[in-house]
Amino acid sequence: MDKKLLDIICCPITKLPVELLSVDLLEGLNAAIRKGGVQNQGGETLTDTLSEALITRDGHRVYPVRDGIPILLEEACIEWNQVAQ
Repeated sequence: MDKKLLDIICCPITKLPVELLSVDLLEGLNAAIRKGGVQNQGGETLTDTLSEALITRDGHRVYPVRDGIPILLEEACIEWNQVAQ
């Protein structure tokens, strides 16, 4: 993902900056998705794993990146506490 883009985008809910989700955390998120235990804010249970994601700097919210495009919609947001349990 383009560093310049990361410097200007933020979480639409909290307005906190976002950064790329690390490989280790992404693997944990994808494992939780495969188990069927992850829902986005829109109430949709996720079934497709992610190849890339953004996380707020406080570590509470994750946004998917699809085909290099960050999906910064409130309903697409994933609360990290679902994964960290």
